[in-house]
Amino acid sequence: MTTTKPDKPLANVRVVEIGTSVAAPYAGWILGALGADVIKVERPDGGDDARQWGNMFADGTSSTFHYLNAEKRSITVDLKDDGQRIWLQDFCGSKADVVIQNLRPGHVDRYGIGADDLTKANPRLVYCNLWSFGNGGPMQQRPGYDPLMQALSGIMSVTGEVGRPPVRVGPSMIDMGTGMWCVIGILAALNRRQETGQGGVVDASLYETALGWMANAVPTAQATGKSPGRQGTTARGMAPYQAYECSDGYLIVAAPNDRLFERLCGVLEHPEWTADARFATNQDRWENLGELNALMEPILKTRARNDWREMLDAVGVPSAPVRDTLEMMEDPQSRALGIIQRLGAEGPELITMPVSFDGVRPALTRYAPGLGEHTDELKEEDDKTD
Repeated sequence: MTTTKPDKPLANVRVVEIGTSVAAPYAGWILGALGADVIKVERPDGGDDARQWGNMFADGTSSTFHYLNAEKRSITVDLKDDGQRIWLQDFCGSKADVVIQNLRPGHVDRYGIGADDLTKANPRLVYCNLWSFGNGGPMQQRPGYDPLMQALSGIMSVTGEVGRPPVRVGPSMIDMGTGMWCVIGILAALNRRQETGQGGVVDASLYETALGWMANAVPTAQATGKSPGRQGTTARGMAPYQAYECSDGYLIVAAPNDRLFERLCGVLEHPEWTADARFATNQDRWENLGELNALMEPILKTRARNDWREMLDAVGVPSAPVRDTLEMMEDPQSRALGIIQRLGAEGPELITMPVSFDGVRPALTRYAPGLGEHTDELKEEDDKTD
């Protein structure tokens, strides 16, 4: 018998997201896009802060909130109201498979919705704490945001150009990366629950995620005795491997081994460079990158990005134009993958899951909800299952 596998493998999982801003909502979005029923809990007086972040669509909804909160239902709960708080405690303790929270340390415990209380009420519950600095240490109680973590972890020290001020990586890579680590931990805990019947507590934090992105810088610092510095678009120890200015913009050229460098020299009409002792090996080219770039840059400025790209493609040297967002969205490759989706003809286009199952990408099914849009709906469902 042939069985059709669902394209949303978490269809039988219910998640309660007690989160705001970016990291926890991003984790909730991933789980929702994978098919989980994600219940977003918001405060009645304005809801998630992200509802006011980013650019606003004509209907007053936030671009930031849209990308973080599709595939969810929203309910409002006033945690200072005894009746509403007790209802949420009971709901999480009996109807949820997963709870994600990123409130300030101590808040969930104060309201009886922390890991200890809820996992005691429901031993099968997977409870995920998303902290700023982790569940221990002298900074445990401090709040945190993405740029703070990029600064504290050293990421800003290796991002940007030599001699220029520190630069924050554009996407919220710490927030979103922490959301992904939460999901990885949650999926691992759900898998363990299948075997043991027991849930558990997952802990992740912005600071730990930021430290994780420095995994290459740490051994580099130990090998050299010096902290790595900013590199612009280059990659340490690889040359040529960076963005070069062309007549109409910038093009990344990646020729970090001898074979590719020889082909590049042919395209640039300077095959003699391969015989130059300064450029004989990758390490030689890295040590003399300034001299190599002084030769390459004037040549690359004479033609457009696509002209160079066609010639480089013809000999198998990897390259890519540095695009803006609108260019990326219109690229045939982006469109062919079906990762950019919208509901209906008028809704905003959103990036969907960057993963497929049996050749099927989980489809966008629900835009971000209005504040408290599903409060009555969920309580009616809860009453029917009691």
